[in-house]
Amino acid sequence: MASALENEWNSYFFQLNEVEKKSVLLLIKTFIKSKHPVQERTSIDQYNKEIDEALASVAEGNFITQEEMEKRAAQW
Repeated sequence: MASALENEWNSYFFQLNEVEKKSVLLLIKTFIKSKHPVQERTSIDQYNKEIDEALASVAEGNFITQEEMEKRAAQW
């Protein structure tokens, strides 16, 4: 049985579009990764690969503009 917190989470999460869901998921991953920091340094190749992936994601439209974020923040 889901807790009240899980039910609330689901009610909000399912209202998001795919891009927003990806953003929330990335935020959660960031929280989890910060609890378990990687001790290895990132190689230049890995760094460049991640930049290329990020640029491709933006090119696919997986972002929100600052103007849109300001509109959303105004509703908080």
